[in-house]
Amino acid sequence: MKKLYLAIIAMLLVAFPAKAQEEVDGDTGHSLPRMVSLRSNLINARSGPGSRYPIEWVYKQKNAPVEIVAEFELWRKIKDWEGSETWVHKAMLVNKRWIKMTKPGTSNIYAKPQSDSRVIAKVEDQVIGKVEKCPEQKDFCLIRFSSIEGWVNRSDFYGIYPGEVIN
Repeated sequence: MKKLYLAIIAMLLVAFPAKAQEEVDGDTGHSLPRMVSLRSNLINARSGPGSRYPIEWVYKQKNAPVEIVAEFELWRKIKDWEGSETWVHKAMLVNKRWIKMTKPGTSNIYAKPQSDSRVIAKVEDQVIGKVEKCPEQKDFCLIRFSSIEGWVNRSDFYGIYPGEVIN
């Protein structure tokens, strides 16, 4: 009876894998998609996973956030803040969380995580900031821009998933 029970459990695990198992990529074991950042000011973006593929363009903004959507050996397919997808070598990516302002014009940086709080500075689009924290059930994240740290509305930048919590 014990062998039959174990056989049934094994068949169920194969037929109905856990959601977490479905999201894990076979190459590294890390979940996909996931956010990372660019390591350098000059990163070749290629049309395929290898140095033999042509360079489509060059990323020139260190710490810009990108999303890894696929993996193949030492190469990562990334999606950037404009939705473009290309391949880069994994050595060109870091697991640090940065954001890129994407709201056209300027955005407010607030003293507290609420829009009626005091505005301590303004930040232009395309500026990169380091994520300090994104609390649960808040529309704001604490972001550091060089020497200024304050709260920015999640809808004004790229680099954090909706509802994602970072402590």
